[in-house]
Order: sequence, then C-alpha cells, then structure tokens
Amino acid sequence: MAAASHKPLAAITADDLAAAAPGMDAAALYSALRRAVDSCASDGAADPAAVWGELCRSLLRPDVPFAVHRMLYYGCFAGFPSPTPPAWTPDPKEAALTNVGRVMEARGRELIGDTYKDPITSFPDLYKFSNENPEAYWKMVFEDMGVEFGVQPSCIWRASDAYPGGEWLPGAELNAAANCLTAKPGRSSDDVAIVWKDEGKDSEPLNFMTLEELRKKVCLVATALDALNLPKGSAIAIDMPMDVNAVVIYLAIVLAGHVVVSIADSFAAPAISTRLKISEAKAIFTQDYILRDDKELPLYSRVVEAKAPMAIVIPVRGSLPIKGLRADDLSWQDFLGRVNDAKVENYAAVMHPAYAFTNILFSSGTTGEPKAIPWTHITPLKAAADGWCHMDIRKGDVVAWPTNLGWMMGPWLVYASLLNGASMALYNGSPNSSGFAKFVQDAKVTMLGLVPSIARTWKNTDCTAGFDWSTIRCFSSSGEASSVDDYLWLMGRAYYKPVIEYCGGTEIGGGFVSGSLLQPQALSAFSTPAMGCNLIILDSNGNPLPQDSVGIGELALDPVLFGSSTTLLNADHQEVYFNGMPEWNGKVLRRHGDEFERTHDGYYRAHGRADDTMNLGGIKVSSIEIERICNRVNDAILETAAIGVPPVGGGPEQLTIAVVLKDQSSQIDDLNQLKLAFNAALKKLNPLFKVSSVVVVPSLPRTASNKVMRRVLRKEFTQAAQAKVSKI
Repeated sequence: MAAASHKPLAAITADDLAAAAPGMDAAALYSALRRAVDSCASDGAADPAAVWGELCRSLLRPDVPFAVHRMLYYGCFAGFPSPTPPAWTPDPKEAALTNVGRVMEARGRELIGDTYKDPITSFPDLYKFSNENPEAYWKMVFEDMGVEFGVQPSCIWRASDAYPGGEWLPGAELNAAANCLTAKPGRSSDDVAIVWKDEGKDSEPLNFMTLEELRKKVCLVATALDALNLPKGSAIAIDMPMDVNAVVIYLAIVLAGHVVVSIADSFAAPAISTRLKISEAKAIFTQDYILRDDKELPLYSRVVEAKAPMAIVIPVRGSLPIKGLRADDLSWQDFLGRVNDAKVENYAAVMHPAYAFTNILFSSGTTGEPKAIPWTHITPLKAAADGWCHMDIRKGDVVAWPTNLGWMMGPWLVYASLLNGASMALYNGSPNSSGFAKFVQDAKVTMLGLVPSIARTWKNTDCTAGFDWSTIRCFSSSGEASSVDDYLWLMGRAYYKPVIEYCGGTEIGGGFVSGSLLQPQALSAFSTPAMGCNLIILDSNGNPLPQDSVGIGELALDPVLFGSSTTLLNADHQEVYFNGMPEWNGKVLRRHGDEFERTHDGYYRAHGRADDTMNLGGIKVSSIEIERICNRVNDAILETAAIGVPPVGGGPEQLTIAVVLKDQSSQIDDLNQLKLAFNAALKKLNPLFKVSSVVVVPSLPRTASNKVMRRVLRKEFTQAAQAKVSKI
C-alpha cells in the first residue's frame, strides 16, 4: 500500500511533524505519537491497527493539518502485508449497539446455532445465514424494521418459473409509502421525520417536520391527485430538486396507487422528453425555477420544451404567482385548492401486490434511450434493509445524502431513513459549500452519504473547517470509485468514523457489495457482499471462480437477490441480464458488468465497467454517446474513442478522448483548444461531464469484427499515467 518514500512510524521525527504542521507544537505531537506507539506495544512489535486506532483517538483531531494525518497513516502501515490495511476497527461494545449487533446478541444462537460467539466474530456466519435461510433472515429484518403488510405473504421466497431468481413475498399486499408514514416500534408520530434548510439561510434556525405533519401533507397531496381523475396506476413524473415538497409528492404518488417517474432536475428538455415518453407519464410535478446562489435557473420552461403532459408547478418563491402557465397546467395552489374534504388526513393507502410498480427510474443514457427500470413495493424494503444492516441506520438517527429523486439514491434515502424510523436531513442547495457543512453540524447528522467527488471538493476547498461533525457515526459512499487520501481526510473530519463503501445499481434497488460496522473497514474497499447476496467472479473464459477465492474478473450475481428487477419497460430483461451467462449451483447467474477483485484478505475492490460504459461523476454513460458528439467537433477528426481512466492513487474515472485524424500527416496545433471544444460540446449531453485529456493516436485497436477495444486503450493510458508519475 505505502510507497517507499513514506517513513515508518519509528523513523518519523519531531522535525518531520513540524514541517507537516507549521505553527503547531511539534514536540507535543511527537510526544503524543510516542505514547500511542508505546501504549500498544506488548512483548513484540505493536499491532499497526491498534496503533492507528490509538492515534485516531488521542492525536488526530480535525484541526490537526491533514499532512500529519497522512504521514501517520502511511507510516503506521508501512510494510503492511496487505494492500487493504484497516483504517477503522470496530469496538466490541459499540458493535453490540448496532442494529445487527443488537439482534445477534438477542437471537444469535437461535439464528446461527451454538457456534455463535459475539456480533463481530459471528458476522460472517450471519451473512452466510442470510443466503441459506432467506425465510428466517428477512422475517427478522422486517420485524425489527416494523414493516406492515395489508395482506401477509404466504412465505418469503419460493422457486418460480416466472422469475429467474424465484418469487419474493408471494400473495403479499402492501404500500411502501404507507410504511414510511407509520411510527416504528419505539418511535412516535411526534418524532421528527424531516429536518431541512435552504441555501442562503444558513444563519436561520433549522426547519422540522414531524412524522404526523408529514403524514397529513402526504394525505392532502394524495387526495388532490385523486381529484385529477387519473386512472390508478398512472405514471406521474417528478422533475425538481429533492426538497420537502418533492418528498411529500413522491410519497403521495405511491400512497395513492400511482407510479413515480424519476427525472433529474439537471436534465435538458430532450432527456426529459425521452423519459416522459418511455414511461407514458400522465402528469408531471415541477418548479418554475431552481434557486442556486440567488440565481434563478429555469426548470418549468424545460418541461414545456419537452412537451410534457399536464404540469403542476410549484413557485420557488412561495409568495409570488406563476405567470405564463400552459392552458392545462396547474399552479401548486390551484392543485391543492381542489381538495374540499376536511377528512383528507385519513386517506386510505392503496394496497398493491408486492410486484406492482411504485417508481420508474432510468439507468445510463442521456442522448440515447436509457433503460427504464421499474421499482416495485419490494424494492423499498431492500433499500431500507441495506440501510438497517450496512449503514446501521437506527431509530432516531439523522440521515443526509445529497442527491436527487432522478437518481436511485433519492428514493433510497426516503426509504432507508423513514422505514428505519430515522429522520431525513435535506439541504436545498449545493453540498459543496460551508453552508452544507454547517447544516450537517446543526442537524446533528449521524449517517452522511456522498459521492467521492464531493469529498474531494470539500478537501480542496476546506469548506468544512471549524464545523463539529462529531455526531456522525459513519459515512457511506456510492456512485463512483473513491480515493484513499480523500477518504482518509473525510474520516478525520468526524474523529475517524468509518466510510461504508456501497456498490449496487438502480436495477438492484440497493447494493450487492458493501461494508459493515461489525468488520474492519479499509479505504476504497468493500468488506462484505450485501446481506442476502452471493457474489461470483468470472474468470477470463467466463467461468465462475470458486466462491471466496482470490481473483479478478467480471462480476456476476446469484439471481436469488431480494429487491432486484424482474422487468424493463423498453428492453428485454432476460436478454440484458441473463442470456449468455454461465450457471452456478444450478442457476443461471445474473449479469452486472463491473470488474471486481477479491483480495487475499477478503476485501473486494472495484475496477470499473467490464463493458464500454463509463462512470463519470456518478453517472453511467456509454462511450458511444460521448464519441458521437466528439466526432463532430472538428472537421479534421476521423473518429474518437472515449475512455474512462482511473487516476493514479485512485478516485473517480477521468475522461480521456483518443483522437484519430483524417490526414495522418497533419497535426492539431493546440490540443488544449480541442479539449475545450470537446467540453463545450459535451455540456449539451450533461454539464457534469468533463474531458481531462486528449491523445492523438494513429488508429483505434479493433477486434476481428471491427469493434473498438476500448479496454486496450484504457490499459495503455493507465500505464502511461503511472509511468509519468513514477518519473516525478
């Protein structure tokens, strides 16, 4: 892990610390370092993990310069035999207080048998139990979360020819939104369900909404929806920032028996139009503008340009009327004004079979057609169960995750917090600011989720400095690859609380690999498959490696996976996920497409997409979509290849464009100007996409069938970047 230039702890001097922390008492830092090392020493050398834990507790406060944190981390694990040293190790007393630890202490021997020892030691046994005994495991989780069914399922799971992974909750009827609006065991309707603040009002008090207040508002909107006289099961879109109104509308659509169509508020009109057409949406909720830094960014006009169906438009400045509405569109006030029934707060939730749709979300695809993935009433239970087990979201917690309902983590946040009896923390503004950092402090957030690019921005701008994040019990990260240094810095902001890496997909409703507060956590690595999920790594010939063996290859999933998709609206689900896949234990494996490694010490590491899909800023996009745009930027270009290259040291993929010129004897004088032209053109695809480098190549490597081998280019560019760094 550590490069040779990193000094081991024993070689670090007071002068080294003085250079890393100018203005601080280097002698005092050095004394604290020696005390930590000595306190962990026994008859032999001190255990590096124990020393690191003591340094985190006694010396590495958030106000100590990160250069010291970094020096001591790498020094502590210099020469460590594994590339995944533990950056955090669970404490037995704290482990017993987690959701999983509490259940295991009470029912460990009942679930696992006489081999049960304690929550930490027996966690791998519980994971094995979740796969071998889905009936008992999921009943236990539903009971602890307080899930209520209108009609109880006949069983948890049964084999079925209709579903490749079997049928979950056969015969059950429920409403996922209704489960969010009832008090969980040990909680009351007067407890806070949502805490929020708007950007620019950072000095004002927090806003709170109790569970009962949320229920009444959701019932009001559900009743107003009924007044539109749409057929039950209609698709209704939401295209707005994830604020309190968006959450209320989302829950109301599901409560009333309709289906949410999720559209990110950053999309341009063509992308909005595509999603509305695929879903056959009958209405859309939106805002007139999005406020950012006192700027009004038009939103309703984009919806109109997309030729959307009837729109219900919320004024971002609540006291001002909306002007210029289309004839069939409604203002928020007029929409709610249709409700005259004084008993709307007792709205009866529409119960549905477990596999009825609740939400249509979309995977990669911004200019091309994206896959339309329906979530059912089962999917929210998967999202919440992941939060219960892996992020340890407990009753009374405060959960924040900057996101949008257009991406799966938006609905995930709604369900993972409310179904677990926790409060949802929403900041209506940019998370890349001191305002958001203050909100995390003031809201007393206990679980903070993010994508790695946000952590990198915080680190580079130091916008979190001076804020107290000590209430955070863990972080979680998803969406893209993370950097060791960025997340070491992040852990230090909250007195070294762990980062639970989380990887899954919209079609899974959550994760297939994650971490746990009952296991040591390494930076930029996953410590366990998700509960109830078997991971299979395929070798270079596409054959399954022995389970739990060391190896690297394309990842496949056991199809018996609670909450995963069973259909696509605009593609053949069987063809996309199962055709051509090998069998394992008598079942055809489910395709996922990521390349994964299992290390010799049992961690998992992600190595990007195994196909030609890239992950840029947490958004999956096809190389072909980017190339289609770049090919038209300059008449001298014959063709391009878009490659996601991981930076040296880890982190989100960076976009490199390989360019082949029509005239091989000619030159493009200024590659930087070409890069700027590419970036300007790609803004129309997505404003978050950015080209990091441009490389002119004589030709693109191709297969015998003329397919571009982007993996070859990715390997070449990655090796070139590593060689360049090694020369510095």
